[in-house]
Amino acid sequence: MVLITLLRHAPLSLEYQKKYIGHSDIDIDLSLTDVSKLDIIKNRKYDYIYSSDLKRCKQTLDLIDFNYILDSRLREIRFKKEFEGKSFAEVERLDCYNMKYLSSMKSWHKYIADETLIEFEQRVKLFLKELPKDGDILICSHGGTIKMIHSILEDINYHSSLLKVNYIDPIDFIV
Repeated sequence: MVLITLLRHAPLSLEYQKKYIGHSDIDIDLSLTDVSKLDIIKNRKYDYIYSSDLKRCKQTLDLIDFNYILDSRLREIRFKKEFEGKSFAEVERLDCYNMKYLSSMKSWHKYIADETLIEFEQRVKLFLKELPKDGDILICSHGGTIKMIHSILEDINYHSSLLKVNYIDPIDFIV
């Protein structure tokens, strides 16, 4: 039996929230971070700790002074350059925008992401396959990646997942 704790990184500054932030390497905003929410993580003993290689995850784990292994497979989905850093309202104003993309989550994903859903899922599955088969594991990553891990572990469709992933709120799975 393995306990896997998923932790979304601490908040970004307000200028980056509610925007498509995939592989951009952006700092967390300590003024928006309730560090006491990390006490539950700090007080646990993890045998293995993994982090996305992006700053926002590394900085989150540095707040609790954990040693961790970096893994780029834990990055957020890669958005197309023209959408990276933009809000939905900004995307709506682009010449290439068309409401038809909102007809399904799959068509929206294909429109906005530079990484197919299959590529994203394969990247995350490969990471999960290589995890140790014993011990307690902490994974610090991003909202979309945590949702993908959840959909793989629960064997549900990624776009059907109703998982709400808040900043620095741990989510536990026993596998």
